[in-house]
Amino acid sequence: MSRIDALRAELGGTHPLAATKVKDHLEPFVRAFVEHSPFVVMSSSNGAGDCDASPKGGQPGFVKVLDERTLLIPDIGGNKLFQSFTNFESNPKAGLLFLIPGMDVTVRVNGRVRVVDGAAMAQRGVVPEVHNPDTNAGLVQGLLLDVDEAYFHCPRSFQFAQLWDAQTIATNRTRSIKDLMKG
Repeated sequence: MSRIDALRAELGGTHPLAATKVKDHLEPFVRAFVEHSPFVVMSSSNGAGDCDASPKGGQPGFVKVLDERTLLIPDIGGNKLFQSFTNFESNPKAGLLFLIPGMDVTVRVNGRVRVVDGAAMAQRGVVPEVHNPDTNAGLVQGLLLDVDEAYFHCPRSFQFAQLWDAQTIATNRTRSIKDLMKG
């Protein structure tokens, strides 16, 4: 028995709902969540296993659902480090974590990506709108993600972190990075 199997057995096994929630496509409620999400964290790693997690944001639905197995993630100009896109040159796998402010569940989508230019995006009839006052915020390219896994993730981590708690948010709005460094 592997260490993971032993740990699962010790903890009582995988919950039946968790065992069946991972799908190889976007179910309607997962699709709706993605279409209403203004924020996603995109995780990638290169062929050597060096990892990156990159926040992406825009108006709700900025990540386009093309069908139940394909997403289009726009690459909006930013720091121009292109860590994720460099990773995709040697490893096409990506993990996405979608959030909607105030909702205590998330959606996770894992899959394989292909970098596409603006012309390829236009051929698919998709031209993401850029709603950002930042002068760097132009469309650079996009990612087509072929879905391998998609599912909701439970609210426990949000509850533990009090992430959407109004008092926590109000307190943090008055703090700066310097305040955090003071301890």
